[in-house]
Amino acid sequence: MPLSDTAIRKAKASEKPLKLTDGGGLYLLLNPSGSRWWRFDYRRPITKQRNTLSFGTYPDTGLADARTARDAARKLLAMGVDPGEHRKAASVAGKDRAANSFEVVAREWFAKQNVKWAKSHSDKILLRLENDVFPWIGKRPIAEATAKELLVTLNRIVDRGAVESAHRVLQNLGQIFRYAVATGRADRNPAADLRGALPAVKSSHHAAIIEPKAIGGLLRSIDGYEGALVTKSALKLAPLLFVRPGELRQAEWSEIDLEAAQWNLPGEKMKTGEPHLVPLATQALAVLHELEPLTGRGRYVFPSARSPKRPMSNNAVLSALRRMGYEKDEMSGHGFRAMARTILDETLQYRPDFIEHQLAHAVRDPNGRAYNRTAHLPERRKMMQGWADYLDTLKKDDNKVVPIKRKASGKGR
Repeated sequence: MPLSDTAIRKAKASEKPLKLTDGGGLYLLLNPSGSRWWRFDYRRPITKQRNTLSFGTYPDTGLADARTARDAARKLLAMGVDPGEHRKAASVAGKDRAANSFEVVAREWFAKQNVKWAKSHSDKILLRLENDVFPWIGKRPIAEATAKELLVTLNRIVDRGAVESAHRVLQNLGQIFRYAVATGRADRNPAADLRGALPAVKSSHHAAIIEPKAIGGLLRSIDGYEGALVTKSALKLAPLLFVRPGELRQAEWSEIDLEAAQWNLPGEKMKTGEPHLVPLATQALAVLHELEPLTGRGRYVFPSARSPKRPMSNNAVLSALRRMGYEKDEMSGHGFRAMARTILDETLQYRPDFIEHQLAHAVRDPNGRAYNRTAHLPERRKMMQGWADYLDTLKKDDNKVVPIKRKASGKGR
């Protein structure tokens, strides 16, 4: 039976906490001390984990107020919004801001999406919002924000020369407004009106060496690198594994299976949010076996020189390339990915979908579903070993490099 004020007043404390249930997840918790707390139990929309919200104490929060708070929370749940995350977002944004201000809704959107992103990607998005958007339109009710206001905000970013960042912020704004429309906090997405309103981004690519003879020279330079073993090992593995620089430097020994010859990257570390598997060629295993006695007892494969509790810095590999004489317009940390993609496709003639899978790009099956991390694994193992063997031929003598000819049938790869 639903509670009544009379029943609440008559209820007496006992030796154990007592639940007085009102319905719909709402109950009054009567503690042995005599305190009476309103509680609301629910399941989170995405994870389905149980969670509890507090609505204050009785009689400061009366029965009618507690029911109003419960009904508001249930409305949010019906829209797929976690009322606990909504409350946190409102708290961070400030008590003086309306419940549906742009910042509150944006943080709520971020909390829902954040679980699917790699931490580095997540941090960049939040930093953009906090530095370039919230100070200008954060307090605005999201339903009242206009395309003109958004453009003024974006032009501040453009004016400081960060045109690409402005485009990324516009993309995030569109996602936030679509979320606001879907959850009933806005009627339309004004960011869609800004298509073509920003200056075009000048196309640029990460510097990469893709000519076989030059690759051989780079590999010999890496072998001759006289810096720390940790950095040298990362340099050796960069072309062999061609993962993103952030994924390489944050590699953990718990993810490396030397016996199975594979590296299992969890989804939270990946740009796509999906787990990824990197087969380890014999050459990659040799590098890891050499490094294991030095760093194998710690968490990170490539720990920071200052603290083993942190991975090596963002610029460690890049700085090593510069010390080896490679300028920023010649080679970058990301350049190893472009190198592998180009040679595997154009010279070694591996199937493009095998290459895209190994690059951890979003590849879909005919029904539009993402392939799992083990898709084409036997073929990818052969490709990674073939790639490592090919790099060895380039390294031995660049004057004798002979590109592998295309096979008459593409089925061999």
